Amino acid sequence: MELDFAQEYILENERAKLIPLHQNHVDSLRALAKEKSLWTYFLGRSNGFQDFEGYVLDAIDHRKLKKEYPFAVFDKQTNSFAGSTRFFDYDQHLKNIRLGYTWYGADFRGTGLNKNCKYLLFEFAFEALGAERVGLGAHDENVVSIAAMKSVGCVLEGRIRNAFPSIHRTGRSDAILLGILKEEWEDHVKHNLKHTL
Repeated sequence: MELDFAQEYILENERAKLIPLHQNHVDSLRALAKEKSLWTYFLGRSNGFQDFEGYVLDAIDHRKLKKEYPFAVFDKQTNSFAGSTRFFDYDQHLKNIRLGYTWYGADFRGTGLNKNCKYLLFEFAFEALGAERVGLGAHDENVVSIAAMKSVGCVLEGRIRNAFPSIHRTGRSDAILLGILKEEWEDHVKHNLKHTL
């Protein structure tokens, strides 16, 4: 199946529900977005701290342009919206897709919500879209995010040198590249990740 950017995909399990991001989610997510530290490693147009509504509208516009497919994350355990994530850089012919721009409010981090969301997103990418690879990445100073990606089965693949301005040091920092292959998902990642949910 090809990713249809016009389709309203809803991905859910007992814990998490991923809903296509729309303008009406701005108010539900705005309070979470006021947490300045949340945006430390989000650079350029992806930083939603200063203009959160603009950040959401930008994501929606990129969906219309078939560049990104953003979701609002709803936590069924607390009955509240928790953050956002999205697919991007989709290539149907190469069967590649990337996953990123993921953020959660402080109360939702470390609760298992992220693992549930990643399971749903990987399952959709590999089993519905037929992807051969899901790629992820992070600023190399964002050790928490990198550890979270590894904890859901992502494999360290390399780095892009001097990709970003350094946040905590002087000069430049690298981008860390991670990913999961379809055979890894089928062989062990799906089972291992599901076991942790």
